[in-house]
Amino acid sequence: MAGFALDPEQEQWCERLRALAAERLVPLAGKGEPGRVNRPLLAALGEHGLLERVFGAGALELCLLRESLAYGCTEAETALALQGLGAHPVLSAGSAAQRERWLPGVRAGRTVAAFALSEAGAGSDAAALALAARPDGVGGWRLSGEKRWISNAPEADFYTVFARTGEGPGAKGVSAFLVPADRPGLSGEALDMLSPHAIGALRFDGVPVGPEDLLGEPGRGFRVAMETLNRFRPSVGAFAVGMARAALDATLAHTAHRTAFGGVLGDLQAVAHRVAEMATRTEAARLLVYAAAGAYDADSGSPDVPRRAAMAKLLATETAQYVVDHAVQLHGAVALQRGHLLEHLYREVRAPRIYEGASEVQRTIIARSLYGGQAGHGPAGVDR
Repeated sequence: MAGFALDPEQEQWCERLRALAAERLVPLAGKGEPGRVNRPLLAALGEHGLLERVFGAGALELCLLRESLAYGCTEAETALALQGLGAHPVLSAGSAAQRERWLPGVRAGRTVAAFALSEAGAGSDAAALALAARPDGVGGWRLSGEKRWISNAPEADFYTVFARTGEGPGAKGVSAFLVPADRPGLSGEALDMLSPHAIGALRFDGVPVGPEDLLGEPGRGFRVAMETLNRFRPSVGAFAVGMARAALDATLAHTAHRTAFGGVLGDLQAVAHRVAEMATRTEAARLLVYAAAGAYDADSGSPDVPRRAAMAKLLATETAQYVVDHAVQLHGAVALQRGHLLEHLYREVRAPRIYEGASEVQRTIIARSLYGGQAGHGPAGVDR
């Protein structure tokens, strides 16, 4: 890909993905129950090899995959992304036994994974999590506390859980565990959220875990979480770009044919200029997402990767909100009717500005990176 223009093979692959989403995945998504895990949809993603791509793809390919699915079927995109987010720590930090036990089912869409990091008091400030992992006296731990706003909970088959084992303060005392859903003491409930996919709360009442459940080393779990988020943040931006492009295309078609004031809407300068602004912002976001993915693929350990990922997620999610909102405005009341594409996108587009690091967190990451090479401190709240 030269200058972030896709080559013909990439363009064709994206077109096939959009067609697959429209023809095969949208009908399955329509049969799902809002707020519940759609297992037939997951199985279809596995059948078509798309879940396998999540684990074998580079960051750019993952972005193209998520953008293309988001354009045609946001439910399929979200189901795919949540499988990747929940299972990537197993791939990157799990033991051979853990990978062999869980990843084949994830790739096939039979086994539902979940990433359990957020808590009521530790959302954006993930290092402040309080879920306690207390030694049980025989080499293991007991997990006690709660997780909240966990996608795929409480229906997942296993959870990547981050808990405080106390090797050090803050992020240095966090460990990652693979916790099967059937462990004694683990329970959960669904939360009624704006988002149409499953989100829930989990309660840990002395849930037993042992050394065989660790993902990586004790006290190194926060690194597992951040590596996973750095991997997926540019592709969250790609999800947003896919929604923005869908809203933009719908707006172009609407304003080119909708008659008003003696002509079509697109003849009005105020409308045409707004559409031009929507298109420009969408293209800028797309290019930044691809650049961040390319940087990750070139050297995932480079110190500028977190900044690039944060910039991509920030700009793309904020842009998608802008584009979808203006698309609704240009369509008028019809766009607010239940079942309309833009009504659906209007509900979907809000959450990505919060999850996997809110926009404010992304700005902090960017600012810390920018001021990291300067003497002293940066602006208030942005220490080196």
